[in-house]
Amino acid sequence: MTSPVVPILTIAAGWTACALFVHLRGRERLAPMRQVADHSTFLAPYNAFVYLFSSVENRPMLDVGRFPELAPLRAGWETIRDEALALHRSGHLTKPARHDDLAFNSFYKRDWRRFYVKWYGDVVPSARRLCPRTAALVAGVPGVHAAMFALLAPRSHLVRHRDPFAGSLRYHLGLVVPDPARCRILVDGVPYHWHEGEAVLFDETYIHRAENQTDDVRIILFCDVERPLRGRLATAINRFAIRHVMRATATANVPGDPVGVLNRLFERVYTVRLLAKRIKARSRTTYYVLSYAAKLAPIAALAWLALRSVRP
Repeated sequence: MTSPVVPILTIAAGWTACALFVHLRGRERLAPMRQVADHSTFLAPYNAFVYLFSSVENRPMLDVGRFPELAPLRAGWETIRDEALALHRSGHLTKPARHDDLAFNSFYKRDWRRFYVKWYGDVVPSARRLCPRTAALVAGVPGVHAAMFALLAPRSHLVRHRDPFAGSLRYHLGLVVPDPARCRILVDGVPYHWHEGEAVLFDETYIHRAENQTDDVRIILFCDVERPLRGRLATAINRFAIRHVMRATATANVPGDPVGVLNRLFERVYTVRLLAKRIKARSRTTYYVLSYAAKLAPIAALAWLALRSVRP
């Protein structure tokens, strides 16, 4: 019988190489132990494939003019802003009532709020009712696979992070910006200050952070735009991931909106996270021992399997 050691070690080595590439890409880095557990590490092989075939430059900030199909969004920014403000006044720009938003769960403790217009599939049903003109504008741009209104509260910020999926690029359209000098995002250390009616495009898999240092809310239209790839096969693979994998992370604005299977699973798993938080409140030592044990468990399991397979 052929020993499984070689294929296991080959997969592990390849995955590690991809993870190191993701970690070292750009000027800014996450702390090593944080990178080990970061979702970008688990998607590293796929993202390395996307970077290899990407037809856009390998840099943090990109030229939005290269995507002329996005022009209708900027042209309609006042219409989009008016619907965003109406949603804000009615209380729909909010945090989810449940822990069923895997993609942005960590943002909510920073008083970041959102209302989904589209998420890797059709327009969200509640968006068709509550912001129909924005929904129509977004639906009219085929390359936009996700869109939402995103609010950053006064005197708030989002910590350094990288998004896990390289198959898209991030588009921000300024809608409500109290003071551009004090509202900004930094992508791999490169700053951009939002302006009302202006758009920016960047690679969200570089480390980035955002801040609103004013006393008023900042609201943008936040979109995921399909990253163009070289070759039909690479494009087809990426579109398959967009349609069948990313769609599983859909979540609801209001009861009745569809929730993807990964978010339904995440809500159940998060009960364990809540238990961990209670353990941390009682004993930080116990919490960190259990946390690092969980992170190292897959590596230990692979090592055990490899050693077991070579025993005489």
